[in-house]
Amino acid sequence: MSVMSWPDHLLTLEEFDQLPEDNSRRYELQEGALQVTPKAAGFHQFVLTRLSSAFDRMLPQGWAAVSEAEVVIAEKWPPTLRIPDVIVLSLERVLERPTKFHAQDVVLAVEVLSPGSQRADNFVKRAEYAEAGIPFYWILDIRSRPLLAAHRLVDGSYKEEFSGSGIYLADAPFDLRVDLDALGTRIVPKRT
Repeated sequence: MSVMSWPDHLLTLEEFDQLPEDNSRRYELQEGALQVTPKAAGFHQFVLTRLSSAFDRMLPQGWAAVSEAEVVIAEKWPPTLRIPDVIVLSLERVLERPTKFHAQDVVLAVEVLSPGSQRADNFVKRAEYAEAGIPFYWILDIRSRPLLAAHRLVDGSYKEEFSGSGIYLADAPFDLRVDLDALGTRIVPKRT
């Protein structure tokens, strides 16, 4: 059994790939620096599953939602690799079975806030995703009633298009009707 020593330098994407597999934590790269966070709690995972399922029912043919996939935000040195909670991209790209996706593959990135992730999701990742050109970025706060902040990339920065709870009717990147309250309950309304 080979044991890799803990990195003491900024990592390349290749070195990141060589880290031992560990499903008990989430590993990301921020400008080459290894970021380690605890796995999300059960309710967070529940909401992710519900959101992915809702996307699967609503997305037009040829599009897919993928949960917790590695996305290369910046390949240039030092690299940045993130794991958004949910991404939406072409089904064709998913079926290519890449080990990682790239920012240019992603049309929508969604982060569900966790204790300890608010600053990163609201500021750091928001700036990284905008710089990488991801057209839409949603931040879902599930501390009480689900609250969504939906952003669209305009002239290199995100502009908020929606902030609230209840029903969100998106017209881009697709026509979507998201019942935010249903994400935190047992019953998901059927598509009408």
